[in-house]
Amino acid sequence: MRTHFKNTFHVGRAIKGMLLTKAEEYLKDVLEHKRCIPYSRYDHSVGRCSAAIQFGLTKGRYPEKSVRIMLNLLKNAKANAETKKLNVEKVLIKNVLVNHATEGRRRTYRAHGSINAYCSSNCHVDIICEELKENVKKEKKEESKKELNLINPVKHIRRAIAKHLKTKKYVIAGGKK
Repeated sequence: MRTHFKNTFHVGRAIKGMLLTKAEEYLKDVLEHKRCIPYSRYDHSVGRCSAAIQFGLTKGRYPEKSVRIMLNLLKNAKANAETKKLNVEKVLIKNVLVNHATEGRRRTYRAHGSINAYCSSNCHVDIICEELKENVKKEKKEESKKELNLINPVKHIRRAIAKHLKTKKYVIAGGKK
């Protein structure tokens, strides 16, 4: 995606764990500047925002380009859910992965014939969604009368090796004389 990594990272973090429909409403409110995206990690030069109080933070922004791109991805996820015949009202955003992509390299021309790099920090975005399942109470099974005494095979092997090594005489190099 040709959008800033840090802004998209915070947008993804804000919608993680939400239902798909709730996340779309939230991002539309961000575009209308009714709610903000809280900034908690890459927040060195981020200004304070009164709308961030609802998240228990003081810093927040309204990153419109990242929000529009994320809305398009949510629209795509909604279409994918419909093709897989899932209930769209129960689709949950399980995880949002935002990673650095290779930066776009351009150049800017400066005074006295010098040139500086003019890079953009692009990102890769993956959204993982799943349908919520209804909680069903587990039936109680009768406890079995016999409790199996399972032996940990690793401990068993170590003990057998230790007994075998005690019977043989070995010389330890660099040890006691």
